[in-house]
Amino acid sequence: MFLTVLTTLNGMGDLARLLKESWSLVEEHQDKVAGYFYARIFLSYPDLRELFPVHMDVQRTRLLNAIVTAVQTLEDPEKFDDYLRGLGRDHRKFHVEPEHYEVVGGALIEAMRAFAGEQWGVEYDQAWADAYAVIASKMLAGADADPNPPYWYAEVTAHERRAKDIAVFTVLPMQPLEFRAGQYLSVECSKYQPRLWRTYSPANAPRRDNTLEFHVRAVGAGWVSSALVRRLQVGDMIKVAAPMGTMTLDRRSTRDAVFVAGGTGLAPIKSLLEELTRYNRTRWVHVFFGAKTREDLYDLADLNRLAARYPWLSVVTACSDDPTFPGEQGDISDVVARYGPWQEHDFFVSGSGKMVKSTLKKLAELQVPSVRIKYDSFTEI
Repeated sequence: MFLTVLTTLNGMGDLARLLKESWSLVEEHQDKVAGYFYARIFLSYPDLRELFPVHMDVQRTRLLNAIVTAVQTLEDPEKFDDYLRGLGRDHRKFHVEPEHYEVVGGALIEAMRAFAGEQWGVEYDQAWADAYAVIASKMLAGADADPNPPYWYAEVTAHERRAKDIAVFTVLPMQPLEFRAGQYLSVECSKYQPRLWRTYSPANAPRRDNTLEFHVRAVGAGWVSSALVRRLQVGDMIKVAAPMGTMTLDRRSTRDAVFVAGGTGLAPIKSLLEELTRYNRTRWVHVFFGAKTREDLYDLADLNRLAARYPWLSVVTACSDDPTFPGEQGDISDVVARYGPWQEHDFFVSGSGKMVKSTLKKLAELQVPSVRIKYDSFTEI
């Protein structure tokens, strides 16, 4: 019904307008809306509390991000469909059942109504009820169509501290896990932070031995990242959920490529490089690796080994807060701008939200077509 409405109303006109209008009424109260939403669920259905982590701050943020993303992709039916099906597959790791969707939908509308004030009307209730019905159906369809388990158990086989707050570790899933180079996986460190999931990209392409390598930085308030860096040990078990993300290589492209990595955003870049080493003979590849200090260039030795082995690969490093560093100085986005021209290249960008945003802005100034840019942002909170 919902997609029929979208088509009939020329790109979802009225429905999209109602959803965005109503969201604007509560947008400045996002934290309160999320708190009320979860309170309604847990008061009415206390058994559902065990599906969620002890610390709910990040969970509230994720709810709001999902809502905003869904609403913002309404006018792109293909993107809307792909996003929701992927979200449904991902939520299998939380043991979400079909009956939970109705509970969530009712609590969501009630929470928004509670903080929207007098401007909230019956038409907004109906718009969200219609939209949520389709959101739920697409998420359920995505979950039902996934033949994989909700998550894989994986044993830690190696763990190395590369810097004060950075660790590189390897895990071996108990069952084969298929993914593409450049994608990311959700990780739960069950022993130390149960029911808290965070996304990390493997730093390797799929391998015959099925191992996965992760690069993790412990951030200030990061419950999961701190556990993975400071507490995880060889022999521990973690959970790894289904792969997501579209920052993958197009083997049909003949354009040269530029990889821009900030900090541990290097992980998916290395995954893509590993895939390229298996078949590339014609594309020049330029890697720009930036960090605050030389200690944060934690994997530079391996990058340099790759560059020495493969003539098509070049590596440029930069530090933004280390005046004694002998390489490039400044933010990595500014360093990229000093080279080029880049208008005919494919770009892959990975790092913190701030780093990705500044790099995308710089690439726009350099007139790099947006259709040639793929990116992932890695910010735990």
